[in-house]
Amino acid sequence: MTNMRLKETTDHDRPPMSTDRFAGAATILIAAVAVCAAMTVASSVFAPMALAFLIIAMLWPLQCRLQAALPRSLALIVTLAVLLVVFALFGSLVLWAFGRVARWIINDTARFQAAYDQLALWLEGHGVAVAAIWADHFNVGSVIGIIQTVTGRLNTTMSFWVVVFVYVFLGLPEVNDFARKIKTMGNPDVGRVLMDGSRITGEKIRRYMVVRTQMSVITGLLVYAAAWATGLPLAKEWGVIAFVLNYIPFLGPMIATLFPSVVAIVEFQHWQSAAMLFVALNIIQFVVGSYIEPRVSGNVLSMSPFLVLFAIFFWTYLWGLFGAFIGVPITIAILTFCDQHERTRWLAHLLGGAPDEATP
Repeated sequence: MTNMRLKETTDHDRPPMSTDRFAGAATILIAAVAVCAAMTVASSVFAPMALAFLIIAMLWPLQCRLQAALPRSLALIVTLAVLLVVFALFGSLVLWAFGRVARWIINDTARFQAAYDQLALWLEGHGVAVAAIWADHFNVGSVIGIIQTVTGRLNTTMSFWVVVFVYVFLGLPEVNDFARKIKTMGNPDVGRVLMDGSRITGEKIRRYMVVRTQMSVITGLLVYAAAWATGLPLAKEWGVIAFVLNYIPFLGPMIATLFPSVVAIVEFQHWQSAAMLFVALNIIQFVVGSYIEPRVSGNVLSMSPFLVLFAIFFWTYLWGLFGAFIGVPITIAILTFCDQHERTRWLAHLLGGAPDEATP
């Protein structure tokens, strides 16, 4: 009888299971908010570090092959030299295309202002009361100011890339040491999650970047062909811009479609040709993004479209332009690590695509 009373008392004093789960969920939520706030405040530290991890994941196979044939220090120098060449080529291409388009728009300000005034008059004629407000506060001068601001920020990102390069320079030699430290950890389960998660994340990010580059090249060539066929000025530049912006899912293709269409309205002076170009560009983006890319990437990189869009907006809010670029790779890494542990695997399967058979 005494044992039964003791058991009843113990069961009565034990807190309900739902309370424990609620407290755990609240703790995780508070920790997540604190981490996001820290990443926002210290974006100048975390953003280049995250991009450096992405670059290290892409460069590591090259580093391994070079280390097999060359001394470790010489292999590192060659790898970094390859990285610098890629940086220089890509940066020069971006500055050339965006700079040419910006100068062309600035030199043709009068035509853009005339087209804008016609739009304002048309809106006024159809009873749109906000047209006057637009005319007072939004004009071509403000648009040019935005373009100049963006161009200036592109020119001042050198310090950011210097920090990224330093992180890569210091991080590449530490990969092997990091792997050895993980293997000597006292907790084999945590070590397995870190090792498998890092390996599979690197493979997925490399495949993601290869697929993204292939689709960007195809998109850029098709946009160039459409702009050249319709007689739009700066066809090569629009192709390069479409190639660059395609690295940012959803937002990039939308901008790469909208800007040439607006320029076409001013250049062609009639909406039929501009509408034809707009439809052609949207068909290109739809076919490449919705038909070709999913079949090339397969199920390994598939994620919920809602999650992709949320990742882009979320990381853009935290880190700006670079957050938009690396938001999807960061999400891929998070889902991959979640898939390595049985307690979080449900989250990876819920937000990701079909489970990868190669994943343990």
